[in-house]
Amino acid sequence: MTVFVALLRAVNVGGTGMLPMKELRDLCAELGLQDVRTYIQSGNVVFESRLAEQALMQTLEPAVSAKLGKPAGVVIRTAAELRSALDANPFPSAKPAQVGVVFLPQSPPHGVLTGLPIPGREELRLIGREIFIHYPDGLGRSKLKLPAGAASGTTRNLNTVARLVAMAEA
Repeated sequence: MTVFVALLRAVNVGGTGMLPMKELRDLCAELGLQDVRTYIQSGNVVFESRLAEQALMQTLEPAVSAKLGKPAGVVIRTAAELRSALDANPFPSAKPAQVGVVFLPQSPPHGVLTGLPIPGREELRLIGREIFIHYPDGLGRSKLKLPAGAASGTTRNLNTVARLVAMAEA
């Protein structure tokens, strides 16, 4: 069995896509996922499965979408991949709450960040399937808009990523 983390996009954010975590855990268990645990209310699920990443996405996305009554994006990472993302943080001196990691479902198009207008003091780095963004003035104040090639992802701050890594490695 492999330990995975599923990151749901736009769940319980701004009063939309409401899905209680108990219902999400129950749904995942009904789908055959093992040792299902959630973290905070924004759609973070740690579980074990014998399925591969693509099969998990093809199982989880339609089930979560049906539960929500609207399309839902799901990004899957193994515990090791999540650990690698945490360790790859290119902004080690930044406050963890000010670094967002955009987890993408697949590798982004070449040059996805090239020429991107940066309206504030944000710094961006693409590493593998993750875009790291340092928000020195805070995420809530940022006017940064990611291009379509990166908009299919879901963002977690480093504090959340570290907690998910700890849960997945426990």
